[in-house]
Amino acid sequence: MASETDRDPRHHTQQMQQRLQELMDHLRQDIEKVDEPQLKAMFETSAEVLGGIKKAFSDYESKNESAWR
Repeated sequence: MASETDRDPRHHTQQMQQRLQELMDHLRQDIEKVDEPQLKAMFETSAEVLGGIKKAFSDYESKNESAWR
């Protein structure tokens, strides 16, 4: 049976935002570790895309967008 925490959407949105931020941080740290410009660009672009997804979770949580109301 799912606990009360498991049923709370905020618990899940906050967990996802944390994991996305960790991945964004990792990608940006790895930019400094590689020499290939295309790979650096791919890491930065990936981090930016994940930032957009993280924002979508935040918007859902705070009901900022009309789609989430």
